[in-house]
Amino acid sequence: MKFGAHVVDKAIALCFWGIACGLFGLLATFAGIEAQAIGVILAPQPFLALAYLAATYAWERRKTAVLEKMMLQLPEKYLLGEVLPAPKGFTEYRYYRVLQAISHNAIETVMQAEQEKESYYEDVEKWIHELKTPLATCSLILENGGNSAKLKQELKRMDNLTESILYRAHLRPGAKDLRIQKFSVREAIDNAIKSQASLLIAARVCVEIEGNFAAYSDPGAVCFMIKQLLSNAAKHCPGCCVKITASNGAINVEDNGPGIPTHDLRRVTERGFTHAEGGTGMGLYIVRGLCARLEMDMQITSVQGKYTRVTLSFPNLTKL
Repeated sequence: MKFGAHVVDKAIALCFWGIACGLFGLLATFAGIEAQAIGVILAPQPFLALAYLAATYAWERRKTAVLEKMMLQLPEKYLLGEVLPAPKGFTEYRYYRVLQAISHNAIETVMQAEQEKESYYEDVEKWIHELKTPLATCSLILENGGNSAKLKQELKRMDNLTESILYRAHLRPGAKDLRIQKFSVREAIDNAIKSQASLLIAARVCVEIEGNFAAYSDPGAVCFMIKQLLSNAAKHCPGCCVKITASNGAINVEDNGPGIPTHDLRRVTERGFTHAEGGTGMGLYIVRGLCARLEMDMQITSVQGKYTRVTLSFPNLTKL
């Protein structure tokens, strides 16, 4: 801070000082005090004011120099609010509390970003390892004459994993690559079934479709969610029948497979949760995350030995 700026900063105090000196002179005159005595008292005041300005300027320069040194020594500048000494002045203390609140918020934001980055890297690493299995299987198929049906199945598994990685990226904070538009839910269902046909046929999974409506959402994301549910059915309950119903603003995907144990029902959408046969444990986690981003509701109900039902409800729709 320059000295001129410091003088301006102390302008109010100097004005009151001058007013006080003027009032003292008037009162002293009315009280009959000699002008010479008044002059002796008031004459040093400008010098005292200048001394006050110089002393406060030096003190504040020293304090700001300490703060700047602390800031330069910090590896992350947003941590400054955590190491500042608490001031004694009321106004300075209020600024100090505000700076602390900003610092706390910045630390939480950075920690969340770091955690998200680490979890994303972990997920990508899992998917890379998971991709090795279909790649190795493709190599074996080609070495043994190249069964085209089996080769298509493994290629579809790799395609599903690759698409999962891309949609996992949509869950990152600040991602804005989802596109909301009006679309036919039945069309999204048909595209999902067509995409997973080779896996469904290989797992002997039959699919029944009923109903239709128009919804406002991201059709690609909705199609991906249905594909994920169909892929899970092919993987976890081969030979089952899947019934997909689209009505009243919701998609119900129900299979007559072995169901989900009660103690696992609340965990199936957690990041990294897998069954004994392995996998990335990211499928339903991504579906739940996409539902949250699209303001959709996801409900899972299951009875062991009878069925598993996943309901995806849309917030806004116009019936066809």
